[in-house]
Amino acid sequence: MSIGIGGAGSKLASLMDAEQATIVNVSQSELDKVEAGSKILAVAHSTRGQFNGAGKDPNVGRAAHASICNKLCELIKGDMVFTSSGGGTGNGISSRLLDSVAEQDEISLNDKTVFGFLLPYVERESSEFVQNTVDFLMGPVSRAIDSGNTGNIMLFSNKLKFEGRIAEHDYNTMIAGSLNNFLSIPHKGDQMELIDGHVDHEDFRVYLSKPYFNHFCQFEYSADKPFGDLLKENVSQLLLPPEQPIEAMFLLEVPSRDEATSFYDILDYFAEDHVTPSYGVVLNPELEKPVLTLSLLYSRKPKELVDDFCQQVERITQKKLKKTINQFVTLEERRLNVEEEVRKIEEEDDSGRSVLEVLGRLQKLR
Repeated sequence: MSIGIGGAGSKLASLMDAEQATIVNVSQSELDKVEAGSKILAVAHSTRGQFNGAGKDPNVGRAAHASICNKLCELIKGDMVFTSSGGGTGNGISSRLLDSVAEQDEISLNDKTVFGFLLPYVERESSEFVQNTVDFLMGPVSRAIDSGNTGNIMLFSNKLKFEGRIAEHDYNTMIAGSLNNFLSIPHKGDQMELIDGHVDHEDFRVYLSKPYFNHFCQFEYSADKPFGDLLKENVSQLLLPPEQPIEAMFLLEVPSRDEATSFYDILDYFAEDHVTPSYGVVLNPELEKPVLTLSLLYSRKPKELVDDFCQQVERITQKKLKKTINQFVTLEERRLNVEEEVRKIEEEDDSGRSVLEVLGRLQKLR
């Protein structure tokens, strides 16, 4: 089951599995727009929130969290939560939810929650979304990570959506499809003929329970190319780029047994970084080429993520300032002959007084 909070989170949860999804919003009209097995209305003490959602104001979401606090804390145990870091409902309710998680003494392995956060693309999205995200990462996300009480955290990015000009529904479908590929690792180990290694459901649950950032991807595997180069070319554009991995997991699907031993090259690559992956190699005769599903767990302080955001914001601000400065009109330089201009004034003046004479007298008075 997955839980979606706010508009963006609800859409993702619904695409993962609409029948099993639970969605949360402060607006009934927003809930009605998304298909889900269960819907929860969080009471917002604001007319605007009830009818139109929280918009970009996390305070609406924070206030509404009180009406569903206990129910939501029970609901997320052992499950997956999706939300936007910039939206009012998702940011506000999730902030309070993360604080509740961080304040607990200890959460058992099976009760840990996996979080998926959809981050804004600084180059295209509003400054309010970006600032909400900065506050979200520096505050509740940082506290929850430090507590060790969360499961994996997945940082989805809107960058590819904007740069690729992809429709929102199509982009969310891409995210859901990619995540479902990763989540299918233990199921494929059960359903397909096992050649080497094994990632069972318990192994997978333990892996998901670790409080690290998770970057996952899937691509055609070729033993003819150094694995490091192959990985650089195929990191997921749906997520923020990974850092040096702490742990890893992979499933290699091969169309024939002859290609199975190529997984040793992958193990050698990670051994150089002193990482011992959990892995499985299975036979999938329906494939034409080997396919690798890979996950990297890495640790990064939220402050570093915020610094990245702030640097991008500063760069964009400087570009805007430069553009504004360049738009100022440069006036053409004009050289005036004072005597000629004075004579023009005298010709238009009926008083008979000489302007030059008046100016001369004024000069003597100085």
